[in-house]
Amino acid sequence: MGERRGGMRFRVLGPFTVSTADGRAVVLGGEKPRTMLAALLLADGRIMTDDLLIEVLWGGRPPATVRAQLHTYASRLRAALAPEARLVRCGAGYLLDIGDRRSDAEDFARLSRLGHRELAEGRPSSAVGWLHAALGLWRGPALADVTEALRDLETPRLEEMRLAALEDRIEARLALGEHSHVVPELVELVARCPLRERLRAQLMTALQRSNRRADALGVYGQGRLILDRELGIGPGTVLRDAYRRVVRVDGASAADH
Repeated sequence: MGERRGGMRFRVLGPFTVSTADGRAVVLGGEKPRTMLAALLLADGRIMTDDLLIEVLWGGRPPATVRAQLHTYASRLRAALAPEARLVRCGAGYLLDIGDRRSDAEDFARLSRLGHRELAEGRPSSAVGWLHAALGLWRGPALADVTEALRDLETPRLEEMRLAALEDRIEARLALGEHSHVVPELVELVARCPLRERLRAQLMTALQRSNRRADALGVYGQGRLILDRELGIGPGTVLRDAYRRVVRVDGASAADH
């Protein structure tokens, strides 16, 4: 379930690093060339224009010698990556060719898709395995040591993928009856992402199944207030459905006594 073995390894899910097959770090020469390589890697085989590279490297404040510096960084990267990867000049831009290798972000996306499929097809135990392998590739905040401009461009997409995988893994664990075990993780996630309704609904479900229905209703009420205050909207379908399930269980329990 892990990363592909052999060849150069590219990691963006944490500090950006490149290493050889035997684990030796490839020296990239500072923040700017490191950022340039990370941007090209995340372009996934597409050409990045000089103008876009300049934007992610200097954030709108390029020096007078910006074109010369860009070409210098490209030359350094070619030397550092050869012969396993190629940096190709294409018109007014660059393309990174890493052959059949994958970055950890690509491995993460592949494993997450497998986990999501297993969950959708009713195999939660298998789903947990794939999703745990995917999330295990994260070593900290993505792109922790590149320019702020590149982080601002790429981090929201990567973070959305990570949260979706977390939600799928929690969904699978709920399906396996592990509701009490996921409560602490969900409390932390909801505190960090208070507007994310699926996480809040999952916390309500886990609390209700742990015989903490009052707490589940409190989580709903808090979410409703936050959504109104921050976005001016009411709870969406996912959160409303979770509320109805808690209330329905409450009603059924009362009828039994």
